Amino acid sequence: MKISVAFFLCFGLTFGLGFAQDLPERELLGQVIADDKNVADVHVMNTSLGKATITNESGRFQLSVRLGDTLLFSAIQFRRRSFIITQEIYDARVIAVPLEEFVNELDEVVLRPYDLSGDLGKDMQQINTEGVVSATILGLPNPYHKPPTQAERKLFEATTGGGLVPLNPILNAITGRTKYLKKILRTQSIYARTERVREFYADSLFIQDLRIPSGKIDDFMYYCEVDPGFSGVVDSRDRLQIWEFLKDKSGSYREANELD
Repeated sequence: MKISVAFFLCFGLTFGLGFAQDLPERELLGQVIADDKNVADVHVMNTSLGKATITNESGRFQLSVRLGDTLLFSAIQFRRRSFIITQEIYDARVIAVPLEEFVNELDEVVLRPYDLSGDLGKDMQQINTEGVVSATILGLPNPYHKPPTQAERKLFEATTGGGLVPLNPILNAITGRTKYLKKILRTQSIYARTERVREFYADSLFIQDLRIPSGKIDDFMYYCEVDPGFSGVVDSRDRLQIWEFLKDKSGSYREANELD
């Protein structure tokens, strides 16, 4: 009697598994979810069928499954998770899979290069530092060459060309592109000079010594830019001469804007 019971149990289990494997494959629609984490590019593998896919930017995926198949979810930022396709999941054809963030905790590591003590003043005296590597030290050609700006490159391309009769300069001159690029280059040059002046002097000097309100400093600098002598004074890089120029212009600016 015991043999008969064992026989029927084994037969029933084998028959059940065989029946599950005989069920047709279905497309399972799923979505991986996680708290405040990007769930894109999570690997989803049906290890029973040997099929796999990855989640899209929203964490969604689609994969063929059968009843009893095992799905494995893996990504660098999450802990691996696997589960079996139950009858409920197989019938629903939809699933949501929450994943847990994976944090790789390392043991405490204390780095003491050069036997540093933690006292900055003391440690700086123990460290031997080498000179800064530059184009001049390496003996490279044109170490002080300043790379052209985008406007300068475009103007060069517009005014040069190959062949016996270069067409590029002719066409750009006719269409007005060369004139337009020159205007842009002049504007950028003036703006660069203005920025240089603003770096020379703090805003407090404009406010206290020149009596220019803080909200009017940019407008005052534009007032200086349109003066024909502005470029030459700034290019001299003589801060005293530039300051005298600004003082002279501040008087007429205040008078024109009724600031006194």
